[in-house]
Amino acid sequence: MAMAWIWTAMIAFSVIFGLLSGNIDAVGASALDGAAAAVTLCIAICGATMLWSGIMEIMRQAGLAQKLSKSFRPVLNKLFPQTRENEDAMEALSANVSANLLGLGNAATPLGIRAASEMAKMTKRKTASDDLCMLVILNSASIQLIPATVAAVRASAGASAPFDILPAVWITSVTSLVAGITVSKLLRRFSKRGDRD
Repeated sequence: MAMAWIWTAMIAFSVIFGLLSGNIDAVGASALDGAAAAVTLCIAICGATMLWSGIMEIMRQAGLAQKLSKSFRPVLNKLFPQTRENEDAMEALSANVSANLLGLGNAATPLGIRAASEMAKMTKRKTASDDLCMLVILNSASIQLIPATVAAVRASAGASAPFDILPAVWITSVTSLVAGITVSKLLRRFSKRGDRD
């Protein structure tokens, strides 16, 4: 809802300042050019997303996605101690991490929502549990081995080597994930200490 208000305000300011400056024709032309560019970008991203979603489906049918998900279970059990007994939540969580690892945010989102719903059922509080906060961190700062969506955007913008960002993506995603997990663990300790006091 907030984004709708922000976009409405931006459009209103553009029209007002276009009228005041006498450049309303340029504003209209830019709006049409932007709309055409948005359609082109969406088609390019759609093609790349379908490609990587197809690869993910092949991996799923071949059993590779399940093996990849299972390989994350020991780490996820330590990161999500309150949820590790909930098989549905852990299965969705493992698949979510696998999809994020492959840069498939569109496939990871429904899995993350499913995991969050299962975690929410486990708590009677109205506030988010520690595990639910960790899920948000894991999805916000996910490690991406193959940033498929970003590469698709770069390819549609004319980049000759859309995957040349890989080292930067790996470094920043690992750094942000480690920072997020560290801060989460520290805040969890302070929260428990405060509860005891």
